[in-house]
Amino acid sequence: MSETRQQRPGPGAPSATELIHHGYQPPAGFGSPAVPVHKGSTVYFDSVAALRDHHWLDKQAYTYGLHGTPTTFTLEARLATLEGARHVLLAPSGLAALTTVDMALLAAGDTVLLPDNAYHPSKEFARHELAHWGIAYRLYDPLDPASLRAALGADVKLVWLEAPGSVTMEFPDLPALVRIVREAAPQAVVALDNTWGAGLAFSPFDLAGLDGQGVDLTIHALTKYPSGGGDVLMGSIACRDDALYRRLALAHSRLGVGVGANDVELVLRALPSLPLRYAAQDAAGRRVARWAASQAPLVRRVLHPAMPGSPGHAHWQATCRAAAGLLTLEFDPAIAADAVDAFVDGLQRFRIGWSWGGPVSLAVPYQAARLRQLGTPYEGVLVRLSIGLEDPDDLIADLAAGLARLASAARG
Repeated sequence: MSETRQQRPGPGAPSATELIHHGYQPPAGFGSPAVPVHKGSTVYFDSVAALRDHHWLDKQAYTYGLHGTPTTFTLEARLATLEGARHVLLAPSGLAALTTVDMALLAAGDTVLLPDNAYHPSKEFARHELAHWGIAYRLYDPLDPASLRAALGADVKLVWLEAPGSVTMEFPDLPALVRIVREAAPQAVVALDNTWGAGLAFSPFDLAGLDGQGVDLTIHALTKYPSGGGDVLMGSIACRDDALYRRLALAHSRLGVGVGANDVELVLRALPSLPLRYAAQDAAGRRVARWAASQAPLVRRVLHPAMPGSPGHAHWQATCRAAAGLLTLEFDPAIAADAVDAFVDGLQRFRIGWSWGGPVSLAVPYQAARLRQLGTPYEGVLVRLSIGLEDPDDLIADLAAGLARLASAARG
């Protein structure tokens, strides 16, 4: 068998070196709605002096792919505008953004406060990882400001707010909660999960009644409305204060938290349509909520901040200019959990799956008692609906057919 040899390029054929060190530069002056996708872990410097002099914290220079490229800096700048912030950092998911804040701002001996209706993985991170590191957590009732005041102390370094609450959609009195923290625990940073608001429903950094002093930082699961396609995982951390940004950014760097340029491209592409999609899903969500409110006795209550009677509705009215396309149905307590599961299984226009904010409507059942540690006012099984971009009449017809099947099964 003859020996295989590596062939040298023939006359006119490029060498590997020439392919790597190609001198072509595209002509200047090309403009397009699409932001160029800049990929790279390594960033070139003109000299050793430039390598040593470049710093990434102020985003005036590029040093390493993990610290940002023109593509990620563009998304961060646009998100800062959306959120009304000065600084933004990107993370691989909303949960990664949330846990990065925890790890950046908390140390052994500190305590973090969370609302009892917070995003469940956030509470689990506090219960397991933070506890393992000697960081305590306490829960408070977000609809009872006195509960928050009682939980505050000199050990509290971070207070999380969530508006509205996960699954059960209670909307708290955000200005009152922030004011209580400022008065009783001025050392604490106030952080808000602003995923539902999406930078559009209200302005958390400028909450009314607080002399322009709202929350200190927000996290945003860009997976939801900013992405809009149900195909990207990403999160962000936004703040205005330079010193706070430095604390967050340095921890972000040490943790090695980064995002892929192609995912950033998808969020940048979707961002201009965010206000249109959010408004459409808001309107459709309210329409479905109004219809569902008329479906007693099977539907005991509709949980949606813009609906009168929903917990915290008055606070939503005082704070917000919009609402997202999320609502939760509380079923009659007499209806068994397996019957509600069958109702969800039978829906044709709603798919079953986690997350929300995409074009496809979703439905997920929950056992109310498992969502809270401080007790729950919800007796029936809950079904959270994420309203997508379908015709709301089709969604209502699907839900109506499902409720008819549920009623028939109950009679049988």
